Parts: sequence; C-alpha cells; structure tokens
Amino acid sequence: MAAMIGVLADTHGLLRPGALEVLAGCDLLVHAGDVGRPDILESLQAIAPVWAVRGNVDHGIWAQALPEKQVVAVEGAQLYVLHDLSELDLDPAAAGFQAVISGHTHQPLVEERSGVLYLNPGSAGPRRFQRPVSLARLNVRGTALAAKIVYLEN
Repeated sequence: MAAMIGVLADTHGLLRPGALEVLAGCDLLVHAGDVGRPDILESLQAIAPVWAVRGNVDHGIWAQALPEKQVVAVEGAQLYVLHDLSELDLDPAAAGFQAVISGHTHQPLVEERSGVLYLNPGSAGPRRFQRPVSLARLNVRGTALAAKIVYLEN
C-alpha cells in the first residue's frame, strides 16, 4: 500500500487554484506553517485530512490550536513537521524519523542527509524574494519516500 501526501507551506493567507489542483487526490495533506488564515485549513480539509503546524506569521486563537511541531505517522514512515528547520531540536535519524518537513525559507528543497529526507515544499502563497511558487507531493510506501517539487505558474 502507498500513500500520496500533499505538502505545502507559507500560504500566508493565499490558497491558489493551481495548488488545489495539485493536491486533489492526495490521501493526506501536511502544511508546514505560515498558514495565514484559518479558512485555508478549512479549504484543505475538503480535500483530505490535514496535519498543520504553526508558523511565525500565524497568530490568534485559531493559530494557538496548531502545534509548533508535529509527528505524522503514515504507512510505516514517521514524519517530523516544523515550520523553521533552524529550530530542529533532535537528531531525526537517531529518533527514527524518515523525513523532516519544514517551510519558512520559501526555498524548495529535497535532500537526503544521514538517511533522512529533508523536504521544504517552498512557498505556495504570495511570491516573495523572487522565489518560485511551489508545493510538493510525497509518495510513501512503507518507509520508502519519494518527493517531488511541483512549481505553479500563477
């Protein structure tokens, strides 16, 4: 059995139609923070169950309900989710995680370090810092992970 996870971050209150198209059909969605508004999460819930963490621009009562860090178990994999990778306070390989998912930099990243996948989907929200608008799809089969960055035109 395999699961397709849609991964996004840094929507900053903007959920693009193109992002919704890419996320359609996913089994689970992970939002790595800087959601911007609670209705973003409500819209995502209409697609699939959502796991989200709080980012540095997420404020208010709705945002306080979001954890700063979250562990997501899917198939046989353990995913560690936080907004800012610089706040990683554990050794993910030693802790048994297959992936670390983060946002914050608006810079897409798919990289393996010590057997752990580091995934930053980039920013799916407003274009900033001349960076691309992007999100990711993460295929999980047991503990095997395959991530792909998907770039949005608008």
